Amino acid sequence: MEQEINKTVSAGSDQFELIAKTFMGLEPVLAQELTELGANDVQIGRRMVSFTGNKEMMYRANFQLHTAIRILKPIRHFKASSADDVYDEVKNIDWSLYLDVKKTFAVDSVVFSEEFRHSKFVAYKVKDAIVDQFREKTGVRPNVSISNPDMRLHIHIADDDATLCLDSSGESLHRRGYRQESVEAPLNEVLAAGMILMSGWHGECDFIDPMCGSGTLLIEAALIARNMSPGIFRKEFAFEKWPDFDADLLDEIYNDDSNEREFTHHIYGYDNDPKAVSTARTNVRASGFTNDISVELQDFNDFKQPEENAIIITNPPYGERISTPNLLATYKMIGEKLKHEFMGNTAWVLSYREECFEQIGLRPSIKIPLFNGSLECEFRKYQMFSGKLKDFHEAGNILKTEEEKKAMAEKNRFKKNREFKKRLDENTENEKADIRSFTFLKHHPAFDEKYFEKQERRSQREEKRFDRDERRNHREDRQDDRNGYRGKRNFDDRKGFRGKRDSDDRDGYRGKKDFRDRRDKDFRDKRESYGKGDFRNKKGGWGKSDSRNKGGKRFERKNNNYRRQNDSYDVED
Repeated sequence: MEQEINKTVSAGSDQFELIAKTFMGLEPVLAQELTELGANDVQIGRRMVSFTGNKEMMYRANFQLHTAIRILKPIRHFKASSADDVYDEVKNIDWSLYLDVKKTFAVDSVVFSEEFRHSKFVAYKVKDAIVDQFREKTGVRPNVSISNPDMRLHIHIADDDATLCLDSSGESLHRRGYRQESVEAPLNEVLAAGMILMSGWHGECDFIDPMCGSGTLLIEAALIARNMSPGIFRKEFAFEKWPDFDADLLDEIYNDDSNEREFTHHIYGYDNDPKAVSTARTNVRASGFTNDISVELQDFNDFKQPEENAIIITNPPYGERISTPNLLATYKMIGEKLKHEFMGNTAWVLSYREECFEQIGLRPSIKIPLFNGSLECEFRKYQMFSGKLKDFHEAGNILKTEEEKKAMAEKNRFKKNREFKKRLDENTENEKADIRSFTFLKHHPAFDEKYFEKQERRSQREEKRFDRDERRNHREDRQDDRNGYRGKRNFDDRKGFRGKRDSDDRDGYRGKKDFRDRRDKDFRDKRESYGKGDFRNKKGGWGKSDSRNKGGKRFERKNNNYRRQNDSYDVED
């Protein structure tokens, strides 16, 4: 048993364990993607799916999965009941297999344990163990790099079960690379892809997003319709810096377009905000899908029945970009438009408030819990038909599948205190505290009891102070009655406030870190080679011409000068 618990996963074995991380609610979709990809031993967990595969499977998982945000390769499982256990177990690993003194590394940590109250402390213990091993063997040590390390490590501790992994992805996989601009609170790319895959749409009809924002759903729909890998926009994956990196294998995967397919329908995006329309068009051009996607300025209130069969998938904004002044009136308008202008089609709506769904006034056939950032939402399907339900069934149509009936039979699917919501609330803050971006968590759940006790004591002190002031005022009033009223004290001559100085005055305002010095990207070659041609007659994959012109060295694309735009949101995985 001890050997099974304390084991190091062989770095050279043909098949090894892998973990794909995702968002809450997307685990079944990710598991289906992995199964279709050919992964073995696929098992669903909480916000993750474990599987086994070889090096090619790891490369393909990073390159081809639409709903994964990170691919981890476990290298050691062990029991840890103290910080010394973590240090000793990590130090027992032969780190010369993964690092040398000239390379840099960083440690990310997630901890759910009573013993380890803070993830940053665990990350430091891992770092110390690695550094001490190199110092004892060679006299020198590798350095830690927060911004762009050569090796990324991830340690996860639940109770006393610890798993140490190599992070093969690096930057989160939701950052595809096509987003040049964004609107306020854009939809995450992984969540958008998950919504589309949940709907079952793969390009069989037209696709419409009547409130498209920056166009995320539109571009993700085009990738799914053509069965193209979202990794085509990525500049680099973390595994490209590993000692055993196989450049030829990745080049083969990058240029493999054998599974791509034609898309004979069209994708339509609308928004009533000119800025959102301009942003969406810019992102569509950067993605190279201008032949497949049209973006127009139009209010949903002006939406008309499409000529061809279509599906609507949309995430209505929470009042910012809608012309109607009242949020509930907006959702009522959505219901009216779907009922009268979208007959015979299917619509999917993501929102976070039950009262908003009530205003739609339509009965959904399925409700799927999802998280959009920190908001607990529901993704609801509306099957639109004209006439009576009896006639609809007699025509051979199905309103709800057996799976949908089973899911809808579950009670309390839209409760604030849903069990997985509780677990997320308990651990979200802890997950954000890692070695790369750390903020002291005053209100971390581990400190909640002490925090509220402190607040209670403060309230009691305030009450005592109030009573004391009242008694003093009462004594002064009685003294005034005996000696005559002397008037209130004049505070005009008080000295200036000696409060705590602002930290900016002491240290000087440092400002926010400027990320504009990051390496640039330019996808013009891909846009020109892919956006203009006929998909049915094109030869080679996206960017394949670069490989032919450069002797098969696909990785020369790193030398392109391009600018990576900042995402306006932060997703932690």
